[in-house]
Amino acid sequence: MKLQLKNPIVFFDLETTGINIAKDRIVEIAILKVNIDGKEESFCYKVNPEMPIPPETTAIHGISDKDVKDAPTFKKLGKEIAKIMEGCDIAGFNSNKFDVPLLAEEFIRAEVDFDMKKRKFVDVQTIFHKMEKRTLTAAYKFYCDKNLEDAHSAAADTRATYEVLLSQLDRYPDLENDVEFLNDFSSFNKNADFIGRIIFNDKGQEVFNFGKYKGQPVEAVLEKDPSYYGWMMKGDFPLFTKKVLTNIKLRGFNKK
Repeated sequence: MKLQLKNPIVFFDLETTGINIAKDRIVEIAILKVNIDGKEESFCYKVNPEMPIPPETTAIHGISDKDVKDAPTFKKLGKEIAKIMEGCDIAGFNSNKFDVPLLAEEFIRAEVDFDMKKRKFVDVQTIFHKMEKRTLTAAYKFYCDKNLEDAHSAAADTRATYEVLLSQLDRYPDLENDVEFLNDFSSFNKNADFIGRIIFNDKGQEVFNFGKYKGQPVEAVLEKDPSYYGWMMKGDFPLFTKKVLTNIKLRGFNKK
């Protein structure tokens, strides 16, 4: 099975200081770029997160403070990573819920202008969970009949994710070998931000997906309760969520 592509696609995986999208940082990023002609390019970078890596996190991925103390920061790497990913669709394992939102945060902090919303996103874990409901190690064994060596190594996980997707396309006739289809299939919600605090309803309106205004149009809420904007901007929400919120607020001003 060869992946049919309209654009190049990058499979990527992050190792991080933790799982808080708003606060934690990347310590390693691995990228497998598959070009339209099938040619593959691999990249892997250690990243200085500019914060301590908790011992319990090191125990999972094996990367300690000393491993990254001399590595470049994401601010220094951001433009290079953006250049690799420019014009590419994006895929990963649990990427829509974690890797993509966290990478978006890092791009914003590094002041790298990279519009991730122009991409198609394929989350191989979502396809797996909809079809079989297991983990990457189990997926690799189930679909590829291989044992995943060096699990939680970003490079190994990235390669395994790519191979699992190819095997999923072979196994399931209902899956179309088309990145746009896979983008739609591997998304549970139509998110306006990456973590699903703001989603699109059936009318294409941005609505809140949490809290006391859940299900209500964001623009209408900000009109009737302007203080809610300030509360969110001061709150522990990802930078990208705040960026989306601000864009909606500015759009409302422009309509007046």
